[in-house]
Amino acid sequence: MKKALYIFSLLALLTSCKKFLEVQPKLQIDQSVAITDAATAGTAVNGLFNQLGSGNYYGSNFPALSYLSGGDIQWTGSQSDPSEITKHLTSATNGYVQSAWTAIYKTIAQANYILDKVPALNDPLLTPALKNQYLGEAYFIRALAYFDLARGWGGVQLILKPTYASTDNANVPRSSLADTYAQVLKDLDAAQPLVPTTVSRNRVTLRTVQALKARFYLYQKNWALAEQFATSVISDNTNYSLVTPYSAFFANNAVATNESVFELAYTTSNTNGHSTWWLPPALGGRREWAPNDALVALLNNAAIGGNRNALIGQTAPPGNLWYGKLYYRNPLGTDPAYVIRVAELYLIRAEARAYQGNLVGPSSAQSDLNAVRARAGVAPSTAATLTDILTALENERQVEFPFEADRFFNLVRTDRAQTVLNLKDKHLYLFPIPYNETLVDPNLAGNNRNPGYY
Repeated sequence: MKKALYIFSLLALLTSCKKFLEVQPKLQIDQSVAITDAATAGTAVNGLFNQLGSGNYYGSNFPALSYLSGGDIQWTGSQSDPSEITKHLTSATNGYVQSAWTAIYKTIAQANYILDKVPALNDPLLTPALKNQYLGEAYFIRALAYFDLARGWGGVQLILKPTYASTDNANVPRSSLADTYAQVLKDLDAAQPLVPTTVSRNRVTLRTVQALKARFYLYQKNWALAEQFATSVISDNTNYSLVTPYSAFFANNAVATNESVFELAYTTSNTNGHSTWWLPPALGGRREWAPNDALVALLNNAAIGGNRNALIGQTAPPGNLWYGKLYYRNPLGTDPAYVIRVAELYLIRAEARAYQGNLVGPSSAQSDLNAVRARAGVAPSTAATLTDILTALENERQVEFPFEADRFFNLVRTDRAQTVLNLKDKHLYLFPIPYNETLVDPNLAGNNRNPGYY
């Protein structure tokens, strides 16, 4: 049987006794000829981006773990898996958790294959600059994937080489959270000198790496470096800025605006699943993810949501049901997936400045917070103490990114999730290791599982 066109480095099947990932048959060719020249290297990198944007990763399921866990989104359907997540009763057999975990490791596997094969290629069409770009993008996407695993599941197995045989990458132990984050930084450092300095919203450039580094250092509480890397992007205000009004980055079929540092593009043959779940049936969707009453009230409050109420709409009477409008394009599924926006960098820098004592005045935490508020048509915040500014930033993120993968992870990062979401135990800060993984890999079973999930 032929192997995957953009080979996932975990190649065999999870359904066997070995821990490998299932490959989609329609994407398969012989691995021995998968990456042999410039053309096939380019195909493999395109496949890497497709995997990152797949339905089980940024195309739907991974952000859904954050939406549904964050307390602002209700599940209106009948399936048990998303219902579990909204109620913080997520089990190790949850399908959303399994599919996201698998998709992320498939993405890592694809990156590993590129990093293994591309350096040895000798093709005049694969210029040094293009080769560096492909390698830099693979390092960056692997860094993002491990970052997502770390914030979702904690320390994980670090698979850094391709899997060509059943004995490759066997018996890999879970790494600590610190070591997992260390690998993220190592990959970002490797990517930074390789990627181009030109502007692209859909591919990886220097600014893309700097933006993820800003987020990384925020999670590490390295306030000085979080500020430094956020500033690197914000200061390039010719190319990266808060577009006005808020809806300008997504309304009227807008794509790749100055607001986006990194967004994933989709087409009719490679679709994004968000609109199916957010839109009501009258608009072609199923409306099984919907803003709850509390979020609707916040977004419709002119003093809080401002013009961010463009994110929601309401069906006609007698239903009068509220729904999300961030993903709406016709044909359905051609919306971008937003991975990093400029607004996040302002809020990262605001928090970093606050912790360094730069609270109010020009070029301060307060001024960065108010830049985001001003774009939304909201009055300036008067928060001036560290405690008040941190609370204001938490509240601002809630209405700035309600339909992006932000709310839950940031509440966990700041150790506020238990209080804000009324969680019974902090083991809920992490998702369970999928049950199927614990069956086939002793390094993920027993005491190696995330606490509280049995």
